[in-house]
Amino acid sequence: MTATVIERKWHTTAEVAQMLGYGLSKTKMLVLTGEIRSVKDGRNRRILPRWVDEYIERLAREAEQEWSA
Repeated sequence: MTATVIERKWHTTAEVAQMLGYGLSKTKMLVLTGEIRSVKDGRNRRILPRWVDEYIERLAREAEQEWSA
């Protein structure tokens, strides 16, 4: 019998804060301002892994533009 591994489809705000090394309040503010996209699931916010990647890529692009200017 083979075991099935279920990959996470989305993350909580707290999980994203931990992944980014940010505090929970900063991460919640990024979500509320739309810097990090999220969906409302009942009373909770959920964040797709690709949305975290988009946020990181946008920060990296902005940093590269600042350094090349």
